[in-house]
Amino acid sequence: MDRRQALKGMAGLAASIAAVPGAWAQGRVGGDGRAPNIIYIMADDLGYGDLGCYGQEILTTPNIDRLAHEGIRFTDCYAASTVCAPSRCGLMTGLHMGHARVRGNGGVPLEPEDVTVAEVLRDAGYRTGIFGKWGLGREGSSGVPNLQGFDEWFGYLHQGRAHNYYPDYVWENQERYPLPGNRGGRRETYTHDLFTERGLDFVTRHARDPFFLYMAYTVPHANNELGRETGDGMEVPAYGRYADRDWPNPQKGHAAMIDRLDRDVGRLLRRLEALGIDDETVILFTSDNGPHREGGADPDFFDSNGPLRGIKRDLHEGGIRVPMIVRWPQGGPAGVVSDHPWAFWDFLPTAAELAGTSGPSGIDGLSMAGALTGGTAPHHDYLYWEFHEGGFHQAVRMGDIKAVRRRNREAPIEIYRLDRDLGEEHDVSSELPSAVDRAEKLFSEARVDSAEFPVRERPT
Repeated sequence: MDRRQALKGMAGLAASIAAVPGAWAQGRVGGDGRAPNIIYIMADDLGYGDLGCYGQEILTTPNIDRLAHEGIRFTDCYAASTVCAPSRCGLMTGLHMGHARVRGNGGVPLEPEDVTVAEVLRDAGYRTGIFGKWGLGREGSSGVPNLQGFDEWFGYLHQGRAHNYYPDYVWENQERYPLPGNRGGRRETYTHDLFTERGLDFVTRHARDPFFLYMAYTVPHANNELGRETGDGMEVPAYGRYADRDWPNPQKGHAAMIDRLDRDVGRLLRRLEALGIDDETVILFTSDNGPHREGGADPDFFDSNGPLRGIKRDLHEGGIRVPMIVRWPQGGPAGVVSDHPWAFWDFLPTAAELAGTSGPSGIDGLSMAGALTGGTAPHHDYLYWEFHEGGFHQAVRMGDIKAVRRRNREAPIEIYRLDRDLGEEHDVSSELPSAVDRAEKLFSEARVDSAEFPVRERPT
């Protein structure tokens, strides 16, 4: 029996139990005994320092800051990777980059035997929907969202097409959805706005069912191709409140994208309140990796990585440490700041516990439901990453110790004390040889080889 068959058996049992009044009491439920709705909002290339609640002093994000004021702001949460597709794979499957199917951008699809969080929740009685950017399967592959646990899907299949905010089509389930307003040189339909409307509609239609909504937004990612042509790939319909600022246009676009994102988080909150389901809905807000330097954007302009070193495509903290805010009025505390370390691969078992069901065995994630509800949660022995662009890069966090090795497996291992040196400015490998030894061991033991992502090393 493979992992998927075993999961479906467990989930079927959970669904049967859930039919009994009060059965959800074994899970993390609200006061009415119903499993909570789960909304996961993922921005694209939003930096750790791009939000007011994480120290941003120029841009304003009142609705996202409200999530933090009314929930938990995590300071030590990590993306699964430092670029798009693998980060989303870790989120969906509960596996870190040493074991994940997708370890880089390039079009590798999820396979039928891969078990996603959407499957776990759907089999537990949830309605499941994704609107935005998928990145885990091309047309006709086994990786399309409808074959990976999602009842409803609308958006970009491959991350490369998601660079264009005015495409001539997106996908609606397994059919192309034409956008005639974006043909013939016209730019009338901005996809971010479509995704918001679809998400609001999904919430409205399923207000009386437990639901899992994955809002995989593309802002503030750049249109890389447009940026190479014009120098400005921060594609947005209008600069809004930032139009009159004496800034370069790409920075106005970056700011306006975040403003649009914040606006739509507010719209979602108001819709939940109007439907009377705000209290019983868990919202998680994050970004898929660190800030970018693409399409004319300059992460230094707004200090987008805050106190962290590095940006997108780095395995230093600025490339992988991301905002994570969790708000659940009925089940979690308000106004709390937590430094509990966790990562995207923990989401699958966490969502399963919140829903009162079980996830697959053999994954890397641990349930953080306790941390989300103001209690205790387990600590990982280590958190592991690898990255395959420009050589073979690895990183591991072991408590407060961070190890990084760049380009090849013969390169020196850098060691940082995150509790004393959050900006990773001082390599203390010479002072902590035991940490070097442990990192060397984990760099080997925490991974298995991947045929799709072979190790290709470059000289240091």
